[in-house]
Amino acid sequence: MTAQLPDAAPSNWVDRHAPPAMQPWLKLGRFDRPAGIWLLMLPGWQGAALAAATVGVLPDPWLLAKILVGAALMRAAGCAFNDVVDRDIDAKVARTAMRPVASGQISLKQAFAFMAICSLISLAILVTMGPLAIGLGVASLGLVAAYPFMKRITWWPQAWLGLTFNWGALLAYAAATGRIDLPAVLLYASGIFWTLGYDTIYAIQDLEDDALAGVKSSTRRLGAGVQKGVLAFYVLCFALALATAWFAKLGPLFLPLAALYGMHLSRQAARTDIHDGPLALALFKSNSLAGLLLFLALAAGMWKGTGAGL
Repeated sequence: MTAQLPDAAPSNWVDRHAPPAMQPWLKLGRFDRPAGIWLLMLPGWQGAALAAATVGVLPDPWLLAKILVGAALMRAAGCAFNDVVDRDIDAKVARTAMRPVASGQISLKQAFAFMAICSLISLAILVTMGPLAIGLGVASLGLVAAYPFMKRITWWPQAWLGLTFNWGALLAYAAATGRIDLPAVLLYASGIFWTLGYDTIYAIQDLEDDALAGVKSSTRRLGAGVQKGVLAFYVLCFALALATAWFAKLGPLFLPLAALYGMHLSRQAARTDIHDGPLALALFKSNSLAGLLLFLALAAGMWKGTGAGL
């Protein structure tokens, strides 16, 4: 049995139930840590909900299912690529030293084969979504390919992750409508600041190891100002989410769930502690609920009552 990775839950299904021979492969794709799947999937779900709400209907469940499968596979491919690029750095960081590529459980050739399989299945899903969505999907590969190098050249790799992880909001909106409108762009911008906040929190776990390895991050850059920085990112995120609803003319049922979303983000910012790595991981994982609240708020906005919207 492979070693349990430090940021995976002790009760994760891979360590408990997966055959030993499959465990390194599942861990290569981070299937033992599903929070990342949620965080990649939810912007797509939000884009689909926004597109549906603007015409007064609920999101297409078939589109939501395709986004879920595609997000899981592309996240797995992206994680494998990241592990290949970062294998030398990962070996020096306690939290990542036992990742399958860094520890030698999976070879580079095997990792590339894993990426190819995940990408091809994702492509088969993408080609069912229309020309604009296909173009956006292909364009996203540039963001994915560049991301592992950002921590070497900028203090803000979390911002690049935001550009990458929230691309699904544009793609799903395009898949549903065949176009990109201002509300979709605002939703994408909101997601960028959301990711910038939660990944700054996540990087608190690696502060000392990142400094020793020379890895840059927004967390290291902000230093003692991390809590204020996260709050600023989340304020911008929430303001842009409200702007999304306003320009999309969503109905008033958007507001109660959006208020819960804002409260969730503010609570995260208030609890952020640069000296508490375990708390940082817990706050990071709670963003699955945060993103789900915004998805539900956008979906609820389809009901406009007798008015024209917000």
